[in-house]
Amino acid sequence: MTSQAFNAFCASLPATTHVIRWGNADVWKVGGKVFAIGGWQTPKLEKAGRLAFSFKTSALNFDILKDEPGFRPAPYLASRGFKWIQLFDETTKAEDELKYYLSESHRLVALGLSKKKQRELGLL
Repeated sequence: MTSQAFNAFCASLPATTHVIRWGNADVWKVGGKVFAIGGWQTPKLEKAGRLAFSFKTSALNFDILKDEPGFRPAPYLASRGFKWIQLFDETTKAEDELKYYLSESHRLVALGLSKKKQRELGLL
């Protein structure tokens, strides 16, 4: 997935906002809470010209994906106990699969918002 496709997909999800942070990474939020980070590259990936995509997961998906080829616990986030995964090698997975995980991340983060905030954002 290209950076443009990542941003277009995240923008298509309800009530999202976009900011640039942390070394020019595309950071997507719902209700002020981060659900996806794109382009957050390690020097090794940057040299290889590869984008990386990080997203929140359920505990089950985290346990499954952390050992799958092309995935790893998201740097900085997973080490702090958060259930975040980073896709760092897209050659192993289809774009549709990444879109599924991004949608799930958005859903999980939105569910964590207060009911009042969910109503304000039109998510209920």
